[in-house]
Amino acid sequence: MSRHPRTPGDHSAPSAPRIPGAPRTPGALSEPAARATGLTKVYGKGETRVSALNAVSVEFARSRFTAVMGPSGSGKSTLMNCLAGLDTVTSGSARIGGTELSTLTERQLTALRRDKVGFVFQGFNLLPTLTAMENVTLPLRIAGRSPEADWLEAVVNTVGLSGRLGHRPAELSGGQQQRVAVARALVTRPEIVFADEPTGNLDSRSGSEVLGFLRDSVRELGQSVVMVTHDPVAAAHADRVVFLADGRVVDELSEPTAAAVLDRMLRFEAQGRTRTR
Repeated sequence: MSRHPRTPGDHSAPSAPRIPGAPRTPGALSEPAARATGLTKVYGKGETRVSALNAVSVEFARSRFTAVMGPSGSGKSTLMNCLAGLDTVTSGSARIGGTELSTLTERQLTALRRDKVGFVFQGFNLLPTLTAMENVTLPLRIAGRSPEADWLEAVVNTVGLSGRLGHRPAELSGGQQQRVAVARALVTRPEIVFADEPTGNLDSRSGSEVLGFLRDSVRELGQSVVMVTHDPVAAAHADRVVFLADGRVVDELSEPTAAAVLDRMLRFEAQGRTRTR
């Protein structure tokens, strides 16, 4: 399996997964991995009322890598949290596959996040007393499941961890720790992986490697990835970029390059300054 980051701007169609994913019905294949429809999220009341999302409708396709970008306060992290079941919606719909999140009990939401959603955060969130392998397989152990040997091997190879599985986090570099976090997010064969600024704590080389591993998880494992980022270079690893401003989807870009993403971001910032004058 390739372990090299994709060159930004290389947007050939993802190849068929080398390791088959969890079985899906033909109908499920046509469903987006995640979808927001008229999604509104309001915090506070009266003078403290803030509309973080305003009737957002957007779909995230299966087996694709999508970046979500926008100025600070645009609602990009709120959108991810609502779609991942980490936050409730004020109105509208948030779905993972065919599951409407608002219909679930707290116990059902917990099970969905455990079984169908993978998370990669800026902070690696690894348990320091566990080895890399123990951290990777922790979600399965919590769920009382055993790792599938072929899938675990495919995930470990995809993120380039084969030689570091017995090491604890303190013995790993920041980039290696984030690889462990990526593998942990993939090991349950989730419907979708949400990554929130996954390279924010990494140097440029380590960040590029981690982005390449996320890219490989889409191409080689058929994974669906949604990444929140402020970095045009990071966004250029994606198949598609969705832009938010003031809690709304304002644009999107397919087959992005870093230059094209930066141009769009500068344009939105200029429009924002004009509105506030």
